[in-house]
Amino acid sequence: LRAFDAAKSGARLGISILVALCTALLKKPLRGGLIIVGEINLGGSIEPIHNSVTIAEIAVEKGATALLMPISCRRQLFDLSDDMATKIDIQFYSDARDALLKAIQE
Repeated sequence: LRAFDAAKSGARLGISILVALCTALLKKPLRGGLIIVGEINLGGSIEPIHNSVTIAEIAVEKGATALLMPISCRRQLFDLSDDMATKIDIQFYSDARDALLKAIQE
């Protein structure tokens, strides 16, 4: 997965790519309006994201209805304005499996 982004043009999208590949194999659709962010390392650990508030604000500007982020971002989002927090459903995942289960359309 890391080789997909060797140029760093889409940094921090490893979980998104993994979820996309898994849902394609399972033939399950993703939830509409969902943005998934996060990076996975070769050992399977989720790497932290340092600009969670900015990501949430951009997601709202782009019309997303839900944002799926690593649990390590939770404390950073206290700085998100109340207005922005009411416009998007932010969910957290602890590992790749958790992200996949939360991203699949129910």
